[in-house]
Amino acid sequence: MTSSQVGKSHDGSEAVGGDAPEEGYERGLGSRQVQMIAIGGAIGVGLFLGAGANIAKAGPSLIVMYALAGVIIFFIMRALGELLLYRPVSGSFAEYSREFLGPFFGYFTGWTYWLMWVVTGMAELTAAAIYVHYWFPSVPQWVTALVFLIVLFVANLISVKLFGEIEFWFSMVKVTALLGMIIIGIGVLTFGFSSAGDTAAVSNLWAFDGFFPNGIGSSLMTLQGVMFAYLAVELVGVTAGESEDPEKTLPKAINTLPWRIALFYVGALTVILCVVKWTEFSPDVSPFVAAFAKIGIPAGAGIVNFVVLTAALSSCNSGMYSTGRMLRNLAESGEAPKVFGKLSSTKTPAFGITVSVLCMGIGVVLNYVVPEKAFGYVTSVATAAGIWTWLMILVSHILYRRAVDAGRLPASSFPAPGGAKCSWIAVAFLLFVTGLIAYDADSRICLYVMAVWAAVLGVSWAILKARNPQVTERRELELEKVG
Repeated sequence: MTSSQVGKSHDGSEAVGGDAPEEGYERGLGSRQVQMIAIGGAIGVGLFLGAGANIAKAGPSLIVMYALAGVIIFFIMRALGELLLYRPVSGSFAEYSREFLGPFFGYFTGWTYWLMWVVTGMAELTAAAIYVHYWFPSVPQWVTALVFLIVLFVANLISVKLFGEIEFWFSMVKVTALLGMIIIGIGVLTFGFSSAGDTAAVSNLWAFDGFFPNGIGSSLMTLQGVMFAYLAVELVGVTAGESEDPEKTLPKAINTLPWRIALFYVGALTVILCVVKWTEFSPDVSPFVAAFAKIGIPAGAGIVNFVVLTAALSSCNSGMYSTGRMLRNLAESGEAPKVFGKLSSTKTPAFGITVSVLCMGIGVVLNYVVPEKAFGYVTSVATAAGIWTWLMILVSHILYRRAVDAGRLPASSFPAPGGAKCSWIAVAFLLFVTGLIAYDADSRICLYVMAVWAAVLGVSWAILKARNPQVTERRELELEKVG
């Protein structure tokens, strides 16, 4: 057995790559499902809906922001990939934070990732309700959001295979549609057909007040929205405990990330901004829907609206999946009520999923109370929580590489290119984005929310440690031994 197959945590326990029988999950996610989850995870509502507001702020320079953020996301995912092949567990980054930084960081990361997906689920429900307005403008947003919440909840309770299959087809719709949009857009640019053909040109990228029409500062301020669009790429790490062959499927899924970003984000945005000049897009309308309406393809805008609807539902579906698994990992570490650790007869963490869905229901309330602001509120909180999760992946990777270099831990079979240097670059970038969030008055509220969240977790950790000291003492001693 190779060193990549057996890894030892700092508490001395062994985890066997590809098996992990102690987790109790059904390994029901096949290679095609993991691959499509990885592909679809990088295509969500942040691109389909959020890009509209970002285009209004940055113009064509948004393409560069997505490319820049995409490079950083690749660094993050390769760091996660190295850790996953060292020790593939469904707790993923929460477990690595617990191992390399200490019990509190595992506790904080697990609960924060849970929060990220709960509020992301709210955002996706909000977006889905907005998309349904395209066909049924008289239906209240909260009604649609509630219906989608219930349907996806039931599907997640049945089995991981059903989740994987639903996610496979959701992702297939997104991928196929984006490829179709790119091909049609290139056709408009090349052959000039449709009503958009008269004005479609590559020069649209700089002809209207330049490539940075509102200045570099305004372009940089879109990075927080751009990073939200990339949330969920790390979901492939959560699938490790339920993948049939993580040694093969996980590296393959992660290595496809660069072309996915280049094609689906940079490529798609470049094409639509060439076909339609950036000044014609509205902040509250999906640029993809607007582009196809401009092209004038029969029912084209309606088809694209259906696609972005599936993108929102796909992300919400993933959120229900990941929150239940993260709560179970916390329960098994003594950091959440034991009831979250129980599996149903179908080997799903049903209680954790149920509680998470009830919390996502707050999004239904927001859609009732402040429908026009619901999306902005929840996306900013989700981005802040996501940045913390990514930081923990990077710091854990840096410490892991330090332990490998010192001979304390076995090397992974999937080392990240550039080693710890690329992780340090990504850490600096994420801290810069956090500074941008603090500078922007509209998004700053999420940092206040995160401060309150940190205080709640700090107090709850102190109570947990006082009541259950054995949960933390052994790991803390082991961390002191390994330095």
